[in-house]
Amino acid sequence: MPALRLSVGVGLVALWLTVGVLAQQVTQDAAQQPPVTFRLEVNYVEVDAVVTDENANFIDDLVLSDFEVFEDGQVQEVSAFSLVNIPIERAERTLVSSELIEPDVSSNERPFEGRLFVLLLDDLQTTPLRTPYVKAAAKEFIERHIGANDLTAVFFASGRTDVSQGFTGNQRLLLEAVDKFTGQGARSSVMGRNDTYFRYLSQEDFHNSRVVDELDFERGTKARATLGTLRELSDWLSGVRGRRKAVVFMSQGIDYDIYDVFNSPYASTIASELERTIGAAAQANVALYTLDPRGMTTIGSDQVEASLIQDDRFTGGETGLRNDSLRYNLRLAQDNLQDLADGTGGMAFINSNDLSNAFTRIVEDNSSYYVLGYYPTNDRRDGRNRTIEVRVTRPGLVVRSRKGYQAPRGNEPRMELAEIEGASDELREVMTNPLPVSGLTLRVSAAPFLGERPKSSVAFMAEIGGQALTFTEKNGHFEDTIELSLTILDEENKIAGGETLSIPLELPPEAYEAVSNHGLKLNSRFDLEPGRYQVRVAAIETGSSRSGSILYDLEVPDFSEGPIEMSGIAMASVHASRTPAVKSDEQFQDVLPTQPTTLRDFELGDQLFVFVEIYDNEVDREHTVDITTTITADDGRVVFNVNDVRSSNELEGKRGGDGHALQIPLQGVDPGLYILRTEARSRIDRNAVVMREVPFRLHPTP
Repeated sequence: MPALRLSVGVGLVALWLTVGVLAQQVTQDAAQQPPVTFRLEVNYVEVDAVVTDENANFIDDLVLSDFEVFEDGQVQEVSAFSLVNIPIERAERTLVSSELIEPDVSSNERPFEGRLFVLLLDDLQTTPLRTPYVKAAAKEFIERHIGANDLTAVFFASGRTDVSQGFTGNQRLLLEAVDKFTGQGARSSVMGRNDTYFRYLSQEDFHNSRVVDELDFERGTKARATLGTLRELSDWLSGVRGRRKAVVFMSQGIDYDIYDVFNSPYASTIASELERTIGAAAQANVALYTLDPRGMTTIGSDQVEASLIQDDRFTGGETGLRNDSLRYNLRLAQDNLQDLADGTGGMAFINSNDLSNAFTRIVEDNSSYYVLGYYPTNDRRDGRNRTIEVRVTRPGLVVRSRKGYQAPRGNEPRMELAEIEGASDELREVMTNPLPVSGLTLRVSAAPFLGERPKSSVAFMAEIGGQALTFTEKNGHFEDTIELSLTILDEENKIAGGETLSIPLELPPEAYEAVSNHGLKLNSRFDLEPGRYQVRVAAIETGSSRSGSILYDLEVPDFSEGPIEMSGIAMASVHASRTPAVKSDEQFQDVLPTQPTTLRDFELGDQLFVFVEIYDNEVDREHTVDITTTITADDGRVVFNVNDVRSSNELEGKRGGDGHALQIPLQGVDPGLYILRTEARSRIDRNAVVMREVPFRLHPTP
């Protein structure tokens, strides 16, 4: 893949004043829950177990001695055991806005402690008419059942990367991905053969022989592609340990008769791939929850179609079609969905319109469970299926877990690491992890500005926490080395930009104190086309191998699209300037007194600096633009308000931008949650308005 790379060594040139330590966000006690890891271990098997009583209530007071794990009938020694009990957190809302205001900063300060969901929408098996039902179901799951502490991804069975959404907690991005779903499944093979029969019936040379499925090749290709995507998802999630991994598979089932080996050319192949898919998911400890959109309709479209086949010529004869053929095909497809769920410890929801109950059960299933890990006594890499049975010694309880897995074959596979030029294998392994890593604290933000058209100039701000760094003292100085990589991936998962930096630190005591208390700041800038991107940032401390990573979703706007547009917002503060900068963005030096920060938790009495640009594309008529910036408390009180008026004459007839820079004192403002809002409105068209909002908090001085 082509990539823009930069590998440099940087040192601390200037240090800011060090005055105290910022308050750290309190994290939830996770002693009860296992850490989420990604490093693979040879032959290690992890199995999740949901234990309920006869009324389906989860039992949460079991200990290791209550469990027995068998593989192929042989008892196994459990070397890792933990109870996972995850609360459902709701997103914080304010009275200022009825909708959730999205933060502009991503952070791994709080370790991931939520549920892990993948929504796999089967566009290859879902017919176009059922597209609305799949969308409605997926949206209900996202809007009503996913917690603020969960990570969710949306993928399509066709494997399209331009419409997928990687793991995120951003509800809007997930819904936008769902909106792009369109079913492209072929019409039922029974109805297709029915149409073919009547099309040729009038021909003189037509004989009452078996009617073939003219779409058999397409149907078989799509079935294999869907199963292939399921296996790829399992492989992608295989290294994640310590959490139940749920794939919510919305599909009409595999639309192919895998039992008709005489008349269906791909029957045996697809049957084998179905078995492989169940084995791959079970081996990766991925639970499949299958939902059939035909259960989401209220019309009973299959029964309507079935009524079309009510001719005596189809009750027997040589055509192979009967009035119950549709019902037979429906049962086959739903049996496949049931097999996928049963074989992986998940659940199947078919012939049901009670989506709310289905989604509630899925969330509950992934909120409370036991994790048991063991090294199997049979460590042969022979590729054979191994059965797993989890039992509890307490009577009257029901255990649900995956039923087995497929042992690896041959030599231990080498993990495919992310392609990052100039990065060490250790850093590439961190970047390969599909989840954020919280060993080193990272915060990342981005602000798009107008660049050389059609591209935008995107400013990236990254900060590394200093409290987790382990310096070595040598000759009165404190030494450490940090390796950091930032990679920007476009909608096709191709690298659009990035850099890799080696940061050697050799600090005198006062500089060591500043870094330990406030961390390090790095600002970079890249030119990007308008579009959606995923930014992956990872850092590793080379001495201790302590690492951290973040996934950041970025949308770069087209600043020429509307009559008036606005850049991203860059924020700085007096107290945030205590964080030493190892790399600066020169374009901010003329508009801000200090480099921008990723901090959104500020101290009382601090002073904010805000910079934003307004792009006025109405150049034919002379006019003015009103720019208003407010800070509003979560109870609706406005604590800061300033208006600015700009004339189009300042642009000298050219399309360009007006810089809007502010200093905002925070003296006398109470602690709490606030919303910074900047709005620009053209006076020649009052509907021409743009706005950005940034949430932040004020804390008492520590």
